[in-house]
Amino acid sequence: MCMDYEYYYNDVPGKGLCRNNLIYTSLISHDKKTFVQWYFNDGVYHKGQNQVVDPEKMDEKWQREVKFLSLMQKNYPDLVPEILDIDYKERKIYLRIDGSDFWQRSLDRKCNFDGVLADWQEQMIVIINAHSSLGLRKYSMHPSSYFLINGRLKSINYFFTYYKNEKNISIKEVESHIHTTRQDEIRKNLKTLGIEWDKPQPWKTMNRLCWESFRNNYPNDFIDKVLNLDNV
Repeated sequence: MCMDYEYYYNDVPGKGLCRNNLIYTSLISHDKKTFVQWYFNDGVYHKGQNQVVDPEKMDEKWQREVKFLSLMQKNYPDLVPEILDIDYKERKIYLRIDGSDFWQRSLDRKCNFDGVLADWQEQMIVIINAHSSLGLRKYSMHPSSYFLINGRLKSINYFFTYYKNEKNISIKEVESHIHTTRQDEIRKNLKTLGIEWDKPQPWKTMNRLCWESFRNNYPNDFIDKVLNLDNV
């Protein structure tokens, strides 16, 4: 890819420019039409707050992103951005987008998600059901994990995704790529759900814990809808 890129940040009120992702380095083309997931631990981009510093863990996250994003592209091409290129040597995935991510659009407009996209809840549930139909559990569900293209949400960030038949994991095993504020939200629900931080948990339990931790990011009625889905 020959076009020029710059770091992509989320401009958060009261915080300023914040990294868009805790694992990879986020890049965007100057025309805002291409987004790059660069699986490189760039100290400048992460401002010295690098979390995933283990090369093996970074490689695992890269492999999962490529595998599951490609799986979605094959089976549900309308639900993910078009993959323009995958540079395996540089560990970069180039995606066709159209401007800022879904979360940033709401921040820019100073409105809730309804003000950006009236049927966003229904569209997200379609994506969640698509994951389930492929036997996947996806835990990177922050609103910055979606782009909006021609009125349709497109899902990214498959580094935190597992097949339902994979070996169960503990929160401790993945805490390096969970933000500290998210970890705080998770801890609030451990006792209620009967979960221990360092003990592997069933995927369904982890899924409930994940969504409970997002109540500060999405309205309660949406979280409740997701948790009431038969296949979640």
